Amino acid sequence: MPGIFKIILTCIVLCQFLGISTAHGQLLKDSTTLKLVRKDVDCIYNQQFTQANDIYHKISKVYAGHPVLFLLKGIITYWENYPLLATSPARVSFEEDLRQCIRLSGKNRNPEYEAEYLLTNLCARGMLLKFYDDNELTLEVIPLTSSTYKYLRHSFDLSNVCTDLQYYTGAYNYYREAYPRIYPIYKPLELLFPPGNMEMGLKQLQNAAINGVMLRAESYFLLSWIYLTYENKYPLAMFYDKSLHELYPDNPACLASYIKNLMLMKNYDEAEKLIITSLKETKNRYYQAQLFIFDGILQEKKYHDLNLAQQNYWLGMSRMSLFGAFGNEYVAYGYFGLSRLSYLKGEKTTGRKFRGKAMRLAVSRKINFDN
Repeated sequence: MPGIFKIILTCIVLCQFLGISTAHGQLLKDSTTLKLVRKDVDCIYNQQFTQANDIYHKISKVYAGHPVLFLLKGIITYWENYPLLATSPARVSFEEDLRQCIRLSGKNRNPEYEAEYLLTNLCARGMLLKFYDDNELTLEVIPLTSSTYKYLRHSFDLSNVCTDLQYYTGAYNYYREAYPRIYPIYKPLELLFPPGNMEMGLKQLQNAAINGVMLRAESYFLLSWIYLTYENKYPLAMFYDKSLHELYPDNPACLASYIKNLMLMKNYDEAEKLIITSLKETKNRYYQAQLFIFDGILQEKKYHDLNLAQQNYWLGMSRMSLFGAFGNEYVAYGYFGLSRLSYLKGEKTTGRKFRGKAMRLAVSRKINFDN
């Protein structure tokens, strides 16, 4: 993906949920409905879809035609079908609902509702961009990214009015400075964008995590990712991962992130408990594939059972093949593991081959479980 789009995309694709707090607006003045929206998103995120749909219908009776309804439908579709793939039958309704949310949000002409509609607009765009990026649908990413940047910049005008908007401003402030430093090839593109501030960005994200209403989960996710991959501060990343798992214990993405962090910090005993329990309980095939790869790392690092580790790596990677580009991060972990095992066996050529595959697929090459 061209660097210009990657820089912008990194700032905005992580938003998957409605961000509303203290801004002035139609729905925001209705405290009863706002509580329902908060509860609805919590239920969705914690995989409680029956309750989420019941609450959605209550909201729809009061705010028929409001863009938030289409956003909520998109969120429900995303998590009911997680991971949502390009080939999924649910893709059609997912895209239609979010596109309609964007259209309705863009029609607002009342300054009193500006922050509210900006947020629904950004959230819908963010969900679509995440879906397209995770599935490597680059031709869909480019035009949507180009049209989204102006809304991202507009969030700076309202960030002091709405705490949740500091998720966007914080992400921009941090990545605008951090990304070119990590990837110098993009450094010449810095002049195309207004300066950021990494320290301020982290503070804004932390404020959104603590004081935000609906974007706290995304703020936790993003802070954990930043501290893992950019700051190399695993204990801080663990704080956000553990908090997220405790908030939404039935969400497989939250649990997988927590287990990953436990493994990186070599807390194999706690990770093993979660892996064993989850393998018995989960019916999500994507999460099952993740767990087998985690168990491969566990067998390699804790028990030094190289044969079982190899078996689990291949099993997890085989099952992950059903999910295409969506599974690249975990397939990379499997190849990193197979590479290590090959070197231990003295098979250097095979080890280099596996490592090359891992490096091509890895989301972050620093997270490889080598140490």
